Amino acid sequence: MEEYGSIEREIQVDAPPEVVYEVISTPEHLREWWPDEAELKPVPGGTGVITFGDASSPDAKVEPLTVVEADPPRRFSFRWVYDGPEAPGPGNSLLVTFDLVPSGTGTLLRFSEAGFRERGWEAAVLEDAYRDHESGWNHFLPRLVGYLDRLVAAP
Repeated sequence: MEEYGSIEREIQVDAPPEVVYEVISTPEHLREWWPDEAELKPVPGGTGVITFGDASSPDAKVEPLTVVEADPPRRFSFRWVYDGPEAPGPGNSLLVTFDLVPSGTGTLLRFSEAGFRERGWEAAVLEDAYRDHESGWNHFLPRLVGYLDRLVAAP
């Protein structure tokens, strides 16, 4: 099961860390590349929800999230994919982290999503969840880069 520990990506983007930080941490920018709807307070302990699909539809996927770290323009992280009334933490949620490192005139974005094995899911559920999220990030991270390119190029 070692291979289902975390999803990690490094992406070079042609935008300064301050711009990248805004795009990964504020609802109005998140909606442009990731969920269909986003509501959150981008401060440590801030909570919110992201929605995939039409929020009025029963098929919409609504995920609560809780901000763990908000250190502009260096790091933004949150926990999501958790159930029940208890606060999200290791063992009951996934941790998404964006680390932003200045690189030339742009930013090296280090992305990770961790906590899959810690959820205690049975092997098939773990593998399905990991592959689903890996596929999702393979779709959404290039959209993030494209959105940043358009944002920076805008007059």
